[in-house]
Amino acid sequence: MGLVITPLETPRRFNPLAQPLGALQKLGGRELVWRFDGGDITSDGGALVLKKLEERTGIVRRFAACFEDYRSVKQIEHPLLDLIMQRVFGLVLGYEDLNDHDELRRDPMLAVALGKDDVKGEQRRRKQDRGKALAGKSTFNRLELTAPDYDGSPRQKQSHKPETKKIVVDPESMDALLADLFLEAHGQAPEQIILDVDATDDLLYGKQEGRFYHGYYKDYCYLPLYVFCGEQLLCSRLRRSNMDASADSVEELEPLVARIRQRWPAVKIWLRGDSGFCRENLMAWCESEGIDYVFGLAQNARLKKQIEAQMAAAEKQYEQTKASARVFTEFLYATEKTWSRERRVIAKAEHLDKGANPRFLVTSLSQEQVAAQELYEKVYCARGECPENRIKEQQLDLFADRTSTGKMWSNQLRLYFSSIAYVLLQTLRRTALAGTELEKAQCGTIRLKLLKIGAQIRVTVRKVWVSLSGGYPYITLFTRVLANLEAGCLSP
Repeated sequence: MGLVITPLETPRRFNPLAQPLGALQKLGGRELVWRFDGGDITSDGGALVLKKLEERTGIVRRFAACFEDYRSVKQIEHPLLDLIMQRVFGLVLGYEDLNDHDELRRDPMLAVALGKDDVKGEQRRRKQDRGKALAGKSTFNRLELTAPDYDGSPRQKQSHKPETKKIVVDPESMDALLADLFLEAHGQAPEQIILDVDATDDLLYGKQEGRFYHGYYKDYCYLPLYVFCGEQLLCSRLRRSNMDASADSVEELEPLVARIRQRWPAVKIWLRGDSGFCRENLMAWCESEGIDYVFGLAQNARLKKQIEAQMAAAEKQYEQTKASARVFTEFLYATEKTWSRERRVIAKAEHLDKGANPRFLVTSLSQEQVAAQELYEKVYCARGECPENRIKEQQLDLFADRTSTGKMWSNQLRLYFSSIAYVLLQTLRRTALAGTELEKAQCGTIRLKLLKIGAQIRVTVRKVWVSLSGGYPYITLFTRVLANLEAGCLSP
């Protein structure tokens, strides 16, 4: 009686999978025996949902259209669409690195999701590739590291070496795609939208191009710029960190707003951001374009002096109730040098257990449009959910911060891949998950509960059998989601 383990080939060091445990294990008088001999079993059975979602939306297919493939058709075993889909699905399923695909290439479930005919790779050209239906890290390197100015030349510039990296990305097409997917998600033009602009830190641990130390984040990082509308992502731009948070925001917003207004000419647009975007050029651009804005405003001595009476009133109220006290006021204000005109400023005079906590906003909205307290509490503070939580979701769950290549343009490509993975899951959440327990779930929760399912794959002459785990606890949910996708619930 004891634990029986099938030894691994030539173990070089202690490995708990290769060495017997120190004590015998019994289950009701039975021995516990385990081996790696279950056949084609995957932990990603939920990739069936991704397959059906892509068939219904074509999001990844449209993303792949933003690339130009210069490879020789005769030598291609993995078409461009398969490469793009494998990379995006990999991110959605939790595989952040290219190295992961050297093992994933053996997974017949992912091959099923990609629509491969030879899901077990038995018909690959080279003998050493048989049993591996999908692409490995070397092929993805050719996708990811192609120089952005590559023109299809057979040899590297100023070299006699043949060029092997021949898949070029078009950033402008990708930016337009993010905007179009947002617009198409609405059945009719909304009366008003709020665009959230925000920057965050993307920490670096190597000597990547564009690496700089950022004083606020106290580390070496990139400073990507994001634009969201609610949960929907419209722009993700990788930037160096040796610049202001608002740098290039007008340049990014200008074509985006033009595209929105081309489709929705009568829509009212509000722009929202923290104090890092309270800059004269951005506010002046909004005013010239008829865009209303709400930005945080960094406090200074002049602003604090303006609300001394309100701060005293808040402190007095706190002393009486021992609960946080807020008093709102507003006034016209202009900086001494940087602003071109006076603007409406909202002040929150607040006193907490820790002491005074004044906060300020600047806005183009009039008092008749939105009162001071409502503007602060209901409009500005909503930033905590969107975009801040959505940015965290993309970085933590979909690896937007995995910018570890040497070149900045290839790291931007990784950010695009993460962005499309987010759009794919957000589309799933907005449509097929509506009305379910996961309609407000984060991407990581959707992955854990809906996509990470044990399944056995068997291939016969006429069918590919996918036997999902009978012990899966969310069978009803999974069945409902697939039924929603089959019923075409993706219409706006």
